[in-house]
Amino acid sequence: MKSAEEAPGLGRLKIGFVLARSFTLSAFALFVDTLRLASDETDRSGRILADWHVLASSRNLITSSCGVQVAPTSDFVDPGEFNYIVVVGGLLNNEFPVDSETVSYLKRAAAAKVPLIGICTGTFILAEAGLMKYHRTCVSWLHYQAFRERFPDHDVRSDRLFNLDRTRGSCAGGSSAADMAASIVRRHISREAERNALEVLQIERARSASDIQPHSPPFIECQDPRLKAALIIMENHIENTISIPKVAALVGLSRRQLERLFMEKTKSSPAIVYTRVRLERAKHLLMQTRAPMIEIAVEVGFENASHFSRLFRQTYGQPPTKFRSAVSG
Repeated sequence: MKSAEEAPGLGRLKIGFVLARSFTLSAFALFVDTLRLASDETDRSGRILADWHVLASSRNLITSSCGVQVAPTSDFVDPGEFNYIVVVGGLLNNEFPVDSETVSYLKRAAAAKVPLIGICTGTFILAEAGLMKYHRTCVSWLHYQAFRERFPDHDVRSDRLFNLDRTRGSCAGGSSAADMAASIVRRHISREAERNALEVLQIERARSASDIQPHSPPFIECQDPRLKAALIIMENHIENTISIPKVAALVGLSRRQLERLFMEKTKSSPAIVYTRVRLERAKHLLMQTRAPMIEIAVEVGFENASHFSRLFRQTYGQPPTKFRSAVSG
């Protein structure tokens, strides 16, 4: 690490944060703490190799989704002062997560070719402003359907942790915010700075943009990243089902390789597991809604209620009508 005396000659990594109303505190804290620990030796917290500000249209406190408030540290200064501007989102039920002045600032930053990054649902804010249309967006599996519905013409995936190209970045949120921040530190400061930050944060290694989000259906225990990615893709295509060869292509395998992988890890074919994924969604809908059987059947990718009912009974030992009656009391 460079000493404080050597720092004035260096171009510091500078990042501006835009926090949405009801933003996710953990994602912001992990990202900014990775910068803090990379900027100085051990845990001294000097802003030597990196600097950061929380930008806002006013100095009013910004309340996170857990209720903790953060004070902005800067007005909307020239976006060209920053290497990146990071938008941290949070709860999707907030109709206006940022004000119009903030949206204008983000558009000004994009026009100045300052890279913009959406963390957690910050990607929704950037997409709503028309700033993600020509870039692949990475979102949490939890928010994939909502993003697809709101922005159907955008390229989005939910099997990876983050994505970063020359002018845009996106991150699923949670602990992957530290992974993305570490990749930026490595790129702009050094591997040594990255290692210092991760060691103090008790993170053994930073995951890469190609790592898979840690999620799989509850009825399958799996560690293989290709299998996890395939399962996430299946979960994201419940109503509008896709072919098994397409699933294989999206995870970088041939159909035969994918079938061998599933047989080895799950003792079932991809098609059988895909059907089970859809039926698990149907179980949830039966428990949580009063929708007619035909609506549930269509929503989980079946053309008619009789086919759906037959497969449901084969899988769970009772027809969906009886299952609904049992769980509803």
